[in-house]
Amino acid sequence: MQIILWVLAALFIAIGFSGLVLPVLPGIPLVFVGLVFLAWAENFVYVGWATLTLLGVLALASYGVDFLATALGAKKFGASTRAIWGAAVGALVGIFFGLPGLILGPFLGAVIGEFSGRSSLKAATHAGVGATLGLLFGALLKIALAFAMVGVFVLARLL
Repeated sequence: MQIILWVLAALFIAIGFSGLVLPVLPGIPLVFVGLVFLAWAENFVYVGWATLTLLGVLALASYGVDFLATALGAKKFGASTRAIWGAAVGALVGIFFGLPGLILGPFLGAVIGEFSGRSSLKAATHAGVGATLGLLFGALLKIALAFAMVGVFVLARLL
């Protein structure tokens, strides 16, 4: 049974890290599940529920990172409130269209939101670029968050 848990842990963690760059896979949740399997393989002796709860909170926080980074990126580029909401909605809708949707969704959402406030094409495009850059920054934050989760697990395991 222990070998099966180790193999499952390795698979989930590897697929989870792939999911950080492949939008069809939920990267952070898969890494979390892999870490739970890893703790289970050692009967939760070294990594207990307190550490796993912290890792779960970090995994949940990763969902807000995408939306927040996209909205803040748009805001940084001078987007209106409508554009920020448009970028967030565009990111949510874009999830269903794979990688092109994840990149174009926030951009188009911000542009449409900015246009709805009767802004110029230049201002709307600027808001869209900011939303897209925010999305990319959010992806980098999620990668850092996944490495932090593994780091917390390793520290708990070694200490």
